[in-house]
Amino acid sequence: MSAGRDIARAIDALRRGWPIGIGSTLFLAVETADDTSLAAFDGESLADLVISGPRAVTLKLANQLDGTPTGPVHIQRSPWIDLGEALAIADPSRDLANPMKGPFRTAPITDLPAAQAALQLARLAGLLPAFFTRSGKTDLQLEAGAVLAFNEADTLSIASRARLPVAAAERAEIIAFRSDLDATEHVALLIGDPGGTPPLVRLHSECLTGDILGSLKCDCGPQLQGALAAITASGWGLLLYLRQEGRGIGLINKLRAYALQDQGFDTVDANLRLGFAEDERDFEVAAAMLKLLGQKRIRLLTNNPAKAEALQAAGIEIAERVPLQIEPNPHNTAYLDTKKRRSGHQL
Repeated sequence: MSAGRDIARAIDALRRGWPIGIGSTLFLAVETADDTSLAAFDGESLADLVISGPRAVTLKLANQLDGTPTGPVHIQRSPWIDLGEALAIADPSRDLANPMKGPFRTAPITDLPAAQAALQLARLAGLLPAFFTRSGKTDLQLEAGAVLAFNEADTLSIASRARLPVAAAERAEIIAFRSDLDATEHVALLIGDPGGTPPLVRLHSECLTGDILGSLKCDCGPQLQGALAAITASGWGLLLYLRQEGRGIGLINKLRAYALQDQGFDTVDANLRLGFAEDERDFEVAAAMLKLLGQKRIRLLTNNPAKAEALQAAGIEIAERVPLQIEPNPHNTAYLDTKKRRSGHQL
């Protein structure tokens, strides 16, 4: 079985509340555990906890560690840390409602690659980056190196394509892509007729709340419509619709970030408090999509220089960066300011 399929099985197991093994270490996701599964996982002694570095910084644990606080952090489990307390450690939405009892004791990570791989799998599963952990093995075993080295872009392929007239352009074609990692498909919308010139390309990350429900908290819906209009006006181009909700942390975690924003945290700090990086998206997938479509030189429609840098690093030539101007509204002004001030977005 390929590494991608093993990883897909592990993601499914974590979402269902089942333990997985990485090397000689077992992991059970805190978010999907219940009292029965935790009791079985604990056995005769309490399993410890592993959380991400950014979450540890929020909990003021980083000063107990040597080295960078961005890596995984091992917490020794005291008897008072039951499932409810573990959830409070993992979930920042509970920080105000459920103050930590403490004190927490950290310990060195015994298998750093395994812990790093587990946290990566949590992100791919859309779960909070927090695990119960102990030594041992189970039926579903992975090697840390295979998880950390696996690249979804390497297994991407075109699964299907069809003509799709859309409101912005009647002459359009939709192309679906599939990988070994997940059943979630990325899609491209090709607008107009390729004419030998670099296409105008927009990388648009999935946003259910903005694209479908018309959320005013972000600018995703207007960006999507503005991009389709700009590509149509340019003559031809591609919209790459990437299934990387919430900057790659998943829909449920994005809604948790929204709740933190309501408490006064900006979009960057909300992601960090959840235990993730500021932006977890993988733009190598977009580069792979472009290569499969035979487009290695493009005009990129974006205000985010990081997208251009990521595509260039993956072998895509950026002939021009074209800004995308969207009018703010009273609900997203602070969000747009944060993207400019902290994430480097520019017109």
